Amino acid sequence: MKGKAYSDEFKEQVLKEANETGNMTLVARNNNVPTTTVYSWMKKGKTIVQSSSARGPKSSNFNSNSYNKDVEKENNTLKKLLGEKDLEISILKDLLKKTNRI
Repeated sequence: MKGKAYSDEFKEQVLKEANETGNMTLVARNNNVPTTTVYSWMKKGKTIVQSSSARGPKSSNFNSNSYNKDVEKENNTLKKLLGEKDLEISILKDLLKKTNRI
């Protein structure tokens, strides 16, 4: 069973876009091409694309300090929320123990 045939120009355009963005999965999805196909094109063409497993945005104007600060801020907010929920659970458990004693 033979798959869908893509033109060389289309392949080059997809690979160029993948190289620019560094996200082959997103490029494949946007162009309605299976991700594995884009990877095989890359392998055949020996095109180097940034790993999509790395964290953070892939744009060239990406500022890692700003990104790290945003992540730390979000992390601290989530820790605070978790602490509040733990305290709430503890209070409810104590209240439940007191009502069961009567």
